[in-house]
Amino acid sequence: MTHKLNYTLAELAKLLSAELVGDGQVVITGLATLQNASSGQLSFFSNPFYADQLKTSQASAILVEEKYLDRCSGNKLVTAKPYVAFALATQLFDNSPRQGAGVHYSACVDASAELGENVSIAANVVIEANVKLGNDVVIGAGCVIGQNSILGDGCKLHRNVTLYHRVTLGKNVEIHSGAVLGADGFGFAFDGSKSVKIQQLGAVKIGDDVEIGACTTIDRGALEDTEIAKGVKIDSQVQIAHNCKIGEHTIICGCVGLAGSVTIGKYCIMGGGSGAVGHISIADKVQVSAMSLVSQSIPQAGMYSTGTIQAKTSQWKRNAIRFQQLDSIAKRLKEIEKSTDKN
Repeated sequence: MTHKLNYTLAELAKLLSAELVGDGQVVITGLATLQNASSGQLSFFSNPFYADQLKTSQASAILVEEKYLDRCSGNKLVTAKPYVAFALATQLFDNSPRQGAGVHYSACVDASAELGENVSIAANVVIEANVKLGNDVVIGAGCVIGQNSILGDGCKLHRNVTLYHRVTLGKNVEIHSGAVLGADGFGFAFDGSKSVKIQQLGAVKIGDDVEIGACTTIDRGALEDTEIAKGVKIDSQVQIAHNCKIGEHTIICGCVGLAGSVTIGKYCIMGGGSGAVGHISIADKVQVSAMSLVSQSIPQAGMYSTGTIQAKTSQWKRNAIRFQQLDSIAKRLKEIEKSTDKN
């Protein structure tokens, strides 16, 4: 998308595929929430919880569904999906620094590396042997790219990202600071007295349009590759162990932990702090609630949760005691049922 400091509403309507209701010559210089917006800013309405703010918002225009038009005065950009339109608008007004093309003098680039057109390599980057970078790739300061790794067109690595050897990124992959891809999976065999390391012989393959959050780790496979399919979005501080396979357009929220050889389908959501034990499969379109542990395969789409609900500590302790008593209660209930049946 084109980036500039301001847009008229007519321009935004075209760029966001929205219908303009109001003055197309109004100039928009930024984005804001309904409550805090001022003149010159664009806001959006997608959550009914904020309906009361529609009439009082000082935004110069609001992204809104057609059914809410009568609730807000002033200029509107009408769209069936206001939140998606807002996401696209944030890209138009993106103010993050742009790194110019070229190779910084302090970067260490192996002579065998292949660099595409318009590549940007910042200070203190290390690019090892036989690495291939596509066109328009941006490598932030302090990144390390291991031998035989391949980065597709349009990839962006923020500062201090580490790719071990044989990591493959598709097109337009974005990886945030501190992430590590391709470290050894946690594999050991116990010989009776000590743990013997299992060398991790696989690799990591990342599909197109994947985004990976800060300080996330994705381990290489033991024999086969760890694979993240196109369109997957992974939050910060996530651990994905060796040989995991994540399906297209799945969302992995912050602090999720996946043990080895977990397979997750397409369009799934793993809630924050959730996890999965190893060697299980999760079907397409499954949502796992925050802080839940998936301990067995999930064969059907739907929403799944584990754990207990929030309660005052005193009540939680009483409930915990009741959980411990469930087995004996079940046994006594069976005895009562048997005696009732005899009578």
